Amino acid sequence: MQTAEGNGPNTAAETTEVPLQLSNIKLKKSLWMDLEEQKMILSSKTVKELFDAGDFQQVVLKSQEVRSKLEKLGCFKNVGVFIDTSRGEDASSNGLEITFTVKELKRVLGGITTLVGNNEGSLVIKSNLPNTFGRGENLQVEYTYGTKQSKGFNGMFIKPLHNKANTILTSSFYQKNSEWVTSGYHLCEQGISLDANFDSVPLVRHNIQWEGVWRELSCQSRTTTFPVREQAVGVLFFQMVQELAGIGGDVGFIKHELNYQLNVPVTNDVVIQGSFQGGFMKRLNDEKLIYICDRFFLGGPHTIRGFQQRGIGPQSDNQALGAQGYWAAGLHLFTPLPFKPGQGGLGDILRTHFFVNAGNIDNFDFSDNLKESARILTDRYRLSYGMGLMLRLGTTARIELNYCVPLRSQRGDRTNHGVQVAVGVQFL
Repeated sequence: MQTAEGNGPNTAAETTEVPLQLSNIKLKKSLWMDLEEQKMILSSKTVKELFDAGDFQQVVLKSQEVRSKLEKLGCFKNVGVFIDTSRGEDASSNGLEITFTVKELKRVLGGITTLVGNNEGSLVIKSNLPNTFGRGENLQVEYTYGTKQSKGFNGMFIKPLHNKANTILTSSFYQKNSEWVTSGYHLCEQGISLDANFDSVPLVRHNIQWEGVWRELSCQSRTTTFPVREQAVGVLFFQMVQELAGIGGDVGFIKHELNYQLNVPVTNDVVIQGSFQGGFMKRLNDEKLIYICDRFFLGGPHTIRGFQQRGIGPQSDNQALGAQGYWAAGLHLFTPLPFKPGQGGLGDILRTHFFVNAGNIDNFDFSDNLKESARILTDRYRLSYGMGLMLRLGTTARIELNYCVPLRSQRGDRTNHGVQVAVGVQFL
């Protein structure tokens, strides 16, 4: 805050800096908030940093930062800031008072929503207790029912630590049931997980997760092929950033997977997209096994278009068995509809789509010779191309309607020359 004084019209202005004093910070509540919760917020580092402000501009900026952090606590729905000159007996001429007006969330929240997955829609019924113990914790329970006979429930407890690293601890338990008609098995998964998220440096966030799962694999019907039937048992695995299985149970492998995508805008309406996916897994030793539900699968409108779902790679009686290694690449061109109809409405979310997809999947046996390993990866590759329409749903999901031409396939592959429809979030 600055003041200027002058002795005459020709006298230069003399500036002096007046230090600010924050005389009081208030938290004005609406709905309910007990005294313990007020003390927790007022004594936290979130609000204390305001006292480090040296001028009015810093007060405004730090007030907005504190407002943002209060909203992220998970305790409040609306947070307002009011800055005024200090009042009262101890008020000073250069003092300020900052009042935060907050509105607490309800003690119990719930709702019914829908989710769009890969060619599947789901109904989700959920309930949660925000700010469970007055420190920003969240306890929530969900039940999910899908259109393809998948269903499950999960419970989750989230605990923020309110430290400099913005650490969030999460523990959860869940059960999921899914049907895989294209591979002839039913999968039931029951598990628990512990998760920690934290920042190390600005714009870099880390996630460490431990997950323990009991999986029951069963035959879907009497027509399930024998190679799938002989694997219908329960297993236990350990998973982190890269998947490592082998601590208990008869499963043992290390699994690596990569998903890369690059979007290059040519103009405001034309985008070229390049994508690559790859994965490789290997048994830990000869005594450990890799089951069908752990393997990679390829083919379908979300990966290599022009092939049926899981239609590429090892098959038995038209049922996909999966493999231990794969790669897939795609080149896409998204453009507006000709003459740009429906501009400002449907025309903004509907695009024409041209693509070329390639990939390979097998139980690769790599050698020490890099050239020979590269030959193994590219030998027997599949190739397809086509065009169609893409409709964006919200900010993440989309619908694709494509006419696909499988240009190169191998014996045993199940191709789909013609129209393919896909709804989902993750696409090659």
